[in-house]
Amino acid sequence: MSGTDVGEELGARAAQARALVLLRIRSRALAVAILPAAVAVVLFAADAQGHLAGPAWDAVRWTVLGVAVVVLLVTVLVAVSVARARPAMSPTVPVSEEGAPDLYRLVRDLADRLDVPAPSAVALTPDCDSWLEDRTHRALRKGPGAALRKGPGAALRKGPGVSLPKRPEAPAEAADTAPVLVIGSPFLWWMRVAELRAVLAPVVAGTGPSAHPDIAAARRFVRGLDAAIADAAAPGRGPVRGAPLAFAGWVARLLLRACRGHAAEMERCVAAAASMRAQTVDYGLRIAAQEQVGLAYAGWDRLLTRVALPAWRMGRWPSRLDAGVVSALTELSRRDRLADGFALRLGERPACDLLEEPGAADEAASLLAARLFHGGPAKSGPGWAPVDWQQYPDEVVDRKWRSEAARLHRVLDTLGVPRASAADPAVPTLARVMEHLSGPGGPGGPGEALAAGIGAAVAREEAEAPVHGGPEQGGPGRGGAADDPLDLWGPGPLPLFPLQPPRTGTELLADHVAAMVCCAAVDTAGAAPGLDWLDGPALLVGGERRADLAAPVLSLVEDGDPDPLLNWLAEVGVRSDKPVRLV
Repeated sequence: MSGTDVGEELGARAAQARALVLLRIRSRALAVAILPAAVAVVLFAADAQGHLAGPAWDAVRWTVLGVAVVVLLVTVLVAVSVARARPAMSPTVPVSEEGAPDLYRLVRDLADRLDVPAPSAVALTPDCDSWLEDRTHRALRKGPGAALRKGPGAALRKGPGVSLPKRPEAPAEAADTAPVLVIGSPFLWWMRVAELRAVLAPVVAGTGPSAHPDIAAARRFVRGLDAAIADAAAPGRGPVRGAPLAFAGWVARLLLRACRGHAAEMERCVAAAASMRAQTVDYGLRIAAQEQVGLAYAGWDRLLTRVALPAWRMGRWPSRLDAGVVSALTELSRRDRLADGFALRLGERPACDLLEEPGAADEAASLLAARLFHGGPAKSGPGWAPVDWQQYPDEVVDRKWRSEAARLHRVLDTLGVPRASAADPAVPTLARVMEHLSGPGGPGGPGEALAAGIGAAVAREEAEAPVHGGPEQGGPGRGGAADDPLDLWGPGPLPLFPLQPPRTGTELLADHVAAMVCCAAVDTAGAAPGLDWLDGPALLVGGERRADLAAPVLSLVEDGDPDPLLNWLAEVGVRSDKPVRLV
């Protein structure tokens, strides 16, 4: 037996040992629950045989029987609550075999080479991660969010059903009990086919431990406890229904606290055993592929926070985020010396070619990303429309600048700031903003008041925006789509994973002043809105990006010093006294 086999065997045995510990905790809890009933049986059996007679023992017997009945009823209540609670399911885009036969073939080949059961289905997640997810709970197998048979990725399917073809020797229920393979969608677009196979090898290898009955039972027990706790904490319960659920949640929390360490160690051992098994498949390529995982994560994070987030705030959602991550990472490879050479791989076959309709998959993953990270509706509608990358500068960047410039002038009007001296005092100009921020009193006076006003205006507009609204928009009410993958998360607020904390008043003021400068540059100096794949909205002057605007704007906003910005405007040829078109 090789060292790899020995390591895998030790990891598997350690995982099984931890699983047995978890099952023993469950058995002990059950034993405690039936202990009063057992004592009552002993007392009544003794009475039937003529022992422990007398009024005192009769009182004890009936008291213990009453306690036993109450404890058994409470045990049944807790058990039913744990059994019926729906475990959390990751929101994903379903992918059927008809929509990705090559991808399913790759996964099935991996399972064959690793000698483990094949996953029951494949799904995509708008994140840089991959994992196996058990969806065998009956609550996950029916209804709008069930398994992978329904969802916003219906366009990815060409026929019913999503299960992998079963091996001839496999039992009929094998595909129903195997976990679902969830793949990060950015991986498919950035990684090559061989790299994706190498990255997925240790993940697919985890189906082996998942099939072990003790490990599967231990996982179901822990997931049930976690789901019961979440169910008890859900809002909107009345006192009649809420009190029993709260008690069940309290009991589940006690049990989960006892299980937490053993469950974490079991999962660690399972991962170690799967990693050891996967060393037999593309082990050398896995090292290089892991570098691509880190690079994909960096590019994906920049794309979401710098490029997608401004569009989401404008009520538009980029419909090709995964394709955009390739451009972002290619640009990162060009700028970063450490990443130099990674773009040369792009001549090989991309993993997204394993999908029959990669555009539909990208669009579905992009919409789900907008829901998860920003809280947008489940489908397009008024105020929430898709945008292509070619339209991004005009539909997002220019509109963003002019909207922020208009808000800036509205707040100035509210503060009673006079219009700048011009031929027509009614038109908005950049000079008005600069004169106010650099006027008497220094930046601490007009700057703070203007920042507070802008912050209040932004908060008010976001609260009134229909894009975050109720069920008719498909928002947190979860009523916008019949097959919403977020249904199983309940009616909680969106976004589930916000990208950035709220911006401060000073940051908002700097953004709005910069937007006003960009509008003036476009209207008076022939500049144009543009898109930088790593930094988002960009100002193009003479076809080249100007990335030196932030420092002069901060000098004006924070210090009240207009000279750096005046020099910048003179260099670019911007007329601050000319009117600016606003939205």
